[in-house]
Amino acid sequence: MMNADAVTVVGSASALTLMLVAATGVFNTVVLSTRERQRDLGMLKSIGMTPRQVTVMMVVSMGGLGLVGGILGLPLGVTAYRVVIPMTEQAAQLTFPARMVDVWHPGAMTLMVPAGVAIAALGAVIPVRAAARQTIARVLRTE
Repeated sequence: MMNADAVTVVGSASALTLMLVAATGVFNTVVLSTRERQRDLGMLKSIGMTPRQVTVMMVVSMGGLGLVGGILGLPLGVTAYRVVIPMTEQAAQLTFPARMVDVWHPGAMTLMVPAGVAIAALGAVIPVRAAARQTIARVLRTE
């Protein structure tokens, strides 16, 4: 049986791992969406859109996905926090001080949704720029 410190460390490491997996999932979604839309991007370029316009369009689109994710994820995250922390305290037979438990402040929470938008948009820049720089013939040939 693990002692309280080990339970706390394992629980924290697990939570950080889940966050890393979630961030990887966002990046994966962006890359897959870009690859699925390469033909569309080629068509947009063929009717006159510049690579910069295509990049901006896709980054804004992925920013919208980040906005939806932030709006849905914030209440789910707060709820999960309010369930997991008491369970962690009970499992570790600890009582966390109030300053460690009361971490959800309105100012910080309002910054989390734009952070989700920024993460999605920044994650989109590299794969979208690469796709937008391809020639029209190459994009349409790979279909």
